[in-house]
Amino acid sequence: MEIPHVIGATHTTPGELISQTTDLVSLPDIYVHIKAVIYDPDSTMTDVSNVLSHDPAICARMLKVANSAFFGATSKVETVKAAVRLLGTQQIHDLVLAATITKAFPDIPDNLISMEDFWVNSVRCGLLARLLAEQCNSTDGERFFVGSLLHDMGHLIMYQTVPEESQEALISARQNKRPLYMVERDIIGCDYGQVGSQLMQNWNFPENWIQAVRYQNEPADAQSFSFEASIMHLSARITGMDSTAGELATIDPIAWEVTGLSEDMIEPLLITADEQLGSAIETFFPEYRQYA
Repeated sequence: MEIPHVIGATHTTPGELISQTTDLVSLPDIYVHIKAVIYDPDSTMTDVSNVLSHDPAICARMLKVANSAFFGATSKVETVKAAVRLLGTQQIHDLVLAATITKAFPDIPDNLISMEDFWVNSVRCGLLARLLAEQCNSTDGERFFVGSLLHDMGHLIMYQTVPEESQEALISARQNKRPLYMVERDIIGCDYGQVGSQLMQNWNFPENWIQAVRYQNEPADAQSFSFEASIMHLSARITGMDSTAGELATIDPIAWEVTGLSEDMIEPLLITADEQLGSAIETFFPEYRQYA
């Protein structure tokens, strides 16, 4: 079922934009294969390891993750099987997606967006989301990391399908100090969160990611997913991913209320995220290491 566009919008729906990119945007084969095995009730850890073993680059990244301080490694992990046992299938699923997602999208002209900056900033947002979730005593920090890493995917679709309108929305938001997502709804008929959420739904991503991305700008509307949406809202606004002149300073009070976090907690967490950025880029997107 397609996610509806905003009532009163007279332009394009998320589904219409995504349908224009079906020949350009697709999930990498290794992710598709690993997901199929993980969700096969008859598969084993050995089956997961065997699929990973067919992609040496992914094997190397998973071993690097398993041995990194990022995951609190206490002893050396030397084989893919050991990494799968340590990380578990859910984390393997999420991490393979994180490590391959850049291949899902073609490059976009630099006059619209720097792909290097986009992915480095996305990792920074994901790192902060992980730290915020852990501050709230969540034991699922890695899932928050990957979900927030992907929170801005809708813009990659919009820059390919409605580039002029997307640029117009960005300029208008800056000039008028309005939230970008609201201006996008006015000009295009939908916003980047709605487009990204529809894409996630089409790709059968986890429901908490779908709803968090959909409601990242309005976490109060996320109902049972308000915590996930609030973490994503805070991490995106604080790291400046939605960096229009007025939006950066505009954090929905509901996000503080739902999470129990406060502004005075943010600076040390942001410092930690920045300290982790280089190693995270090296692990997931080594092609962008010089931009971190």
